[in-house]
Amino acid sequence: MRVFPFAAIVGQEKAKLALLCNAVNPAIGGVLLSGDKGTGKSTLVRALADVLPEIDVVKGCPFNCNPYNELEMCEACLQDKKGGRIEVESRKMRVVDLPLSATVDRLVGTLDIQKALKEGIRALQPGLLAEANRNILYIDEVNLLDDYIADILLDAAAMGWNVVEREGVSVRHPARFILVGSMNPEEGELRPQILDRFGLYVSVEGSSSVEERIEIVKRVEEFQTDPEKFCRKYEGERSKIRESIIRAREILGEVEMDDDLLKLLSETIVEQGIRTHRAEIVTVRTAKAIAALDGRKKVNLEDLKKAMELALPHRLKSKPFDTPPPPKIEKEKQDNKNKVRDKENKKESQGKQHPHEHKQNNSNADGNAKGNATSKYDAASVDVDLSKGGVSTAKRASRGSRDERATVIGHPHGYPISSVPGVASDVDIVATIRTAAMNGRRQICDEDIRVRVRKVKLPRLTVIMLDASGSMAAMRRIRIAKGVAAKLIENSYVKRDSLALITFRGHAAEVLVPPTRRYSGVMDALHNVVIGGRTPLSSALQTLLVLARSFRLKNRDSIVKGVLITDGKANTPLYGKSIKEELQMLASAIKKSGIKLEIYDSRTRAIDPAPSYIDFLSHALDAPVYRV
Repeated sequence: MRVFPFAAIVGQEKAKLALLCNAVNPAIGGVLLSGDKGTGKSTLVRALADVLPEIDVVKGCPFNCNPYNELEMCEACLQDKKGGRIEVESRKMRVVDLPLSATVDRLVGTLDIQKALKEGIRALQPGLLAEANRNILYIDEVNLLDDYIADILLDAAAMGWNVVEREGVSVRHPARFILVGSMNPEEGELRPQILDRFGLYVSVEGSSSVEERIEIVKRVEEFQTDPEKFCRKYEGERSKIRESIIRAREILGEVEMDDDLLKLLSETIVEQGIRTHRAEIVTVRTAKAIAALDGRKKVNLEDLKKAMELALPHRLKSKPFDTPPPPKIEKEKQDNKNKVRDKENKKESQGKQHPHEHKQNNSNADGNAKGNATSKYDAASVDVDLSKGGVSTAKRASRGSRDERATVIGHPHGYPISSVPGVASDVDIVATIRTAAMNGRRQICDEDIRVRVRKVKLPRLTVIMLDASGSMAAMRRIRIAKGVAAKLIENSYVKRDSLALITFRGHAAEVLVPPTRRYSGVMDALHNVVIGGRTPLSSALQTLLVLARSFRLKNRDSIVKGVLITDGKANTPLYGKSIKEELQMLASAIKKSGIKLEIYDSRTRAIDPAPSYIDFLSHALDAPVYRV
């Protein structure tokens, strides 16, 4: 099947350069392409394989071993080479896809069941890492991949070897591949620890040029009409790219970099506050690959600049919600602009009449007293000990929280902990053979079959319900409430929960952020919350029920946790009934649906005559209350 030619892709020069650098030197550590859907990420990866040269492999080897390098051979090929029995064949490099549903056994390999049962031989059935050796391993939506799968994959990529310990079998084979991941940041973020393991990072964006967008449409239509003719049109450019890769691989070991450039690189990394040593290592390798692609054996300043643009952006944040530090030059320019703006504002304010200012201030004060004006407050730093969720059981689960776990049987995902009798699904071969032997049988019967018992993580949604009514402005309670919400967002990031943010003020609650794993987006929305108006607490609880129902339709056996941050001074009914009656009805529905609720009480310890429904909700829902 024909793929869209690499040379025919319009724009995306940074992404192309990052992919070609990894083709020249896979030790760079791969590339992560981050961007919105429909921006050509998958097209770029599949087109790369078409321009890569063929590779020589050991004939018949399932691991695609390099016949000319003993350091890149499995044990079987190494023995054959010593015995002079090596045969060589050429293969075209290909893209090996890692699906999100892949199990650990499918990734690293498992026991060959056929040989174990028929021949009594303990042999390895190769996994995706074996197929990917000396090829391209592509992970679409890598941010949705299970953490334990990602850890195993990145460890193998870093070491260049896959070590398999399965059912008494110990096998190791080379796993040197071009690792490419793609993700849409709107669907969730990668942990910095995993992000750092990708050598290069490119933000892929759709073109804002009208001419480029028109050209993209024309080329896609031309390709769809006659793929063969379209590919022949770019055959010459494809050959040039392939030749430059071959030439770059040949001279890569001879490329040198001056100490002055290396010093400049290290100083820049230290100034930017980047702690990982991978930054220098990957940048140097990338700069050498760029020089080699250009046919040079000496790295220049321009090569280093391009390499830094690819290797450093995703390493600027040492913590999940840190903002990257601005370069010193840009920071000084911004400070000067701010000083000029402050002087201009000061002159303007001096030229205004005082009575007008006094009148405006009095108007704001009156609005705040009535609780109808809107104001904006920053989050305060709070010290909150967040409670942990409990342990749950369910039949099966998808990608989930680190706090919620279930014991499953006959489901291929999760960590195996034991085996039990069962039907032939997720069979534990060793336990099955052992049971048949203990029963004195040479053939396996149905009663001998043992299936694995596993622990899996359950998906969990944490819904933050933040009271943004006018009463929260008293003694600046909203600052404390925002501080608590910020801590909850950070905790959800650590636990890998899905997160939603609801605010309630005025006459109804509003879903500011629907369920997501893009935690920085939730944090930004939290900072921009304004307060003022009445307190529609009933509407917030009703919105929680709607969100929970929607989330559970998409995620079976999921857990929903509600976190209510409020002073409890509800004064706006939802159905026209009394507030207490509405809250009782909604509390019964929440309890029946199995939603866990926690309440963070933002009231001060001073005497407050206004009634609060916090104690009422805590009793009705058996919800713990935390004073902040």
